[in-house]
Amino acid sequence: MDEREIVLLKSDLLESYEVVELIYKRILGEQATFRDKIQHLNSMAYRLHSLYGAYERLFEIVANFFENQIESTRYRADLLRRMKTEIAGMRPALISSSVHEMLNELRRFRHFFRYAYGVELDADRVERLVQIAIQLKKPFQQDMEHFLEQLK
Repeated sequence: MDEREIVLLKSDLLESYEVVELIYKRILGEQATFRDKIQHLNSMAYRLHSLYGAYERLFEIVANFFENQIESTRYRADLLRRMKTEIAGMRPALISSSVHEMLNELRRFRHFFRYAYGVELDADRVERLVQIAIQLKKPFQQDMEHFLEQLK
């Protein structure tokens, strides 16, 4: 890997991470009131869906850069799993196992939200996922910083 390619990868990841940060601002801004009305609950569920999508974009950047092509019917689960795996001689793991578990909860909700037409959202479940998302923020930042430091 050439140093310029690594600089570009880091730049792409940091730019995409800005979207994650923006979504977190919106989640935190709506956290206190999302149970007030069904529209607010739906909005928060959409934020959680979007948050996982923004994280997934980071994973795709890493997978594409290192040519870790993932072709499967379980693409999203496999992509996430791949990010906790170090590929010897190629790249370090992006995320820890604990971060993987929290992201996997959000991934499953994203799938539910995307395909659950006509289903009423459970406010308690959404609230639990908001808490997971908030708990995820700092450890993911630490994992990503560690990943970026290890790139040479």
